[in-house]
Amino acid sequence: MERKMPRTIRSISAGEVAEKWATVTPGRSAYYETGTAGKGGDWESKTAGAKGSYKAGISVAGIEDRFAGGVRKAGGGKWERKVRAVGVSRFGPGIGAAKDDYATGSSEYLSMLSGMSIPDRGPRGDPGNYSIVQKVGEALHKKRLSLLGAK
Repeated sequence: MERKMPRTIRSISAGEVAEKWATVTPGRSAYYETGTAGKGGDWESKTAGAKGSYKAGISVAGIEDRFAGGVRKAGGGKWERKVRAVGVSRFGPGIGAAKDDYATGSSEYLSMLSGMSIPDRGPRGDPGNYSIVQKVGEALHKKRLSLLGAK
């Protein structure tokens, strides 16, 4: 049996790949839209069912270093560049799209706070004032956990 010489993989440059990706992919937004339509329930059930995988993923050895490595790899410069290039233009429309969700999400907290009794505030610097903050903070935390179905 004749041995063949090992072959090498030929590839185009990263710049060429990026250029093609940046040129072709924006035209696929219609595929994104139709591919996601009506899939919210599927996403919800599968994502909720993956809680064990999530816990395993965040519990692996060295996860903190992997996280920090990803942050270092991206860097603050990329973060700032993406804020300017994408974030600023999406910020306003994102707020508009989230208005009803914001109202829904905050209503139970605001309702709980409006019925809460707290002691009168003391003079500036009075240590008793901190107990008011602690009482409110603990109540908000407890409410958050109950809304999440957590213990």
